[in-house]
Parts: sequence; C-alpha cells; structure tokens
Amino acid sequence: MSTPTFDQLLEAGCHFGHLKRKWNPAMAPYIFMERNGIHILDLYKTAAKVEEAAAALKSIAKAGKKVLFVATKKQAKQVTADKAKSVGMPYVIERWPGGMLTNFPTIRKAVKKMASIDKMTKDGTFDNLSKREKLQISRQRAKLEKTLGSIADLNRLPSALFVVDVLKERIAVAEANRLGIPVFAMVDTNSDPSNIDFVIPANDDASKSIELILDTVCSAMAEGLEERKVEKVDTKEEDKEAAPRRERRRPVRRAEGEAEAAPAAEAEAAPEAEAAE
Repeated sequence: MSTPTFDQLLEAGCHFGHLKRKWNPAMAPYIFMERNGIHILDLYKTAAKVEEAAAALKSIAKAGKKVLFVATKKQAKQVTADKAKSVGMPYVIERWPGGMLTNFPTIRKAVKKMASIDKMTKDGTFDNLSKREKLQISRQRAKLEKTLGSIADLNRLPSALFVVDVLKERIAVAEANRLGIPVFAMVDTNSDPSNIDFVIPANDDASKSIELILDTVCSAMAEGLEERKVEKVDTKEEDKEAAPRRERRRPVRRAEGEAEAAPAAEAEAAPEAEAAE
C-alpha cells in the first residue's frame, strides 16, 4: 500500500487552508502556521492520517463491505465518480437525497421503480403506452437515474462513508453519525472534525488535492479487494483437497466399526449356544 509523500502532498496543494477569519478552532491541532492571512496545514499529520484511513478502508473492502463516496461540489464530482467506479463502490455526486441513510427503505423503493421501468422497456410493455405516458415515464426514469443511478447496486446500508468537504455534506455526515456508520472525510480548516471518525486534514477545494487523496484510498481498497479474491481461490482449493481425504477416511471408520462389532456378536452368541446344549 503506497501512501503519498510530503513532496506529492505539497505539489498537489494539500497544505492550503482557508482564510484565518473563516477557521474552525477545532482544527487547530492540524494547522502548522498562518501565512498572508491563510492557514497552512501540517502535511506530516496529513500523511499519517491518510495512511491510517487507507488501512481502515482496505480492511473494509477486504471484508466485502461497501463504502459510499459523497462529493457534490463541482471540483470533486468527476474525480469521485471515476475513482469510486474503479473499485466498484457506490457514490453520490448530485444533490444528497435527504434521508438516504436514515430512510433507506424508501430510497430502495425508488431504485426498484427505476428497475421496473427498465423491465417495461425490455418486455415491450413500454411500447403499448400512449405518447404522453411514455414521455412522463422517460422523464421520471432520467430524474431517478441522475440522483440514484450510482447507488442502484447498494442493497443495504454502507459500512462506511467517504466525504469530500464536511461542511457541504453536513446532512450526510449527520445521518451517518445517527446510524453509527464510520465517516472518513477530507477536512479543511473551516470545518468541524469532531463528528468525523477518520479525519484527513487537507485542502478540499483543489481538484489535484482531492484526486491525490482519493487515488491513495482507492488504491488501498483495490488491494483489499484483490486480497479477498486470492483468499477465496485459496479456500476453494483447500476444500477440493480436503474432499478426497474425507472420502478415504469413511471406509476405514466403517471397517473399524465392523471389527469392533464382530467380537461383540461372538460374545452374545456364546451364552446362547451353552443354553441350547
């Protein structure tokens, strides 16, 4: 698992915070200094926190669990979508649907509605509808696809949340906290890190900074998924090897049982023979 070096973080601009007057005092432990009225983040702490978060996300991916990526700001949308797709994880890059976690069954119904419309188009039911009904259903399908298309494969609540910009995604963070879902987040100097389980102090406004952090955590998750595949293959091979051994043992056990039963039968037959005489 490769983590970004100090120079890489510096080059990506991860150290730039917000103006001093916009800072959140809770971020003081992660701030290195102030320069020209702008706070500068401590990149050594950023590197350590990225490594810690990447290791935790790797273990989640290795366990076969899902991590939901949330980034609705313009700079982070496309990068987040690409990185999440690369590791097969769900993501939200449009408006956060309120109650997506706390009211998950309702969201699942909307996803099922989208699936039923797709089924209609395949079996020919859609063609029998009037022009107006087709237009209404097509618009509904497009709207659902825009907001929920990226989470169509999410059949249960995610095991973790990865957020870019805690301030903008505060509703998502609040829902995750309420349900006890761990939150991984890029936290800038103007945000409150108290509700975040794995804080990554970094610039959440620069696209290069976001891309570097996401690339690191997604690479770690890809490693976890690869290890999971290897373990599955190994267990299958072990099961195949163990199967013939079990078959060999069964006749031996039966033979042992027959050998034990023979003296017992002779012992029972002896008194019967004496009585007959």
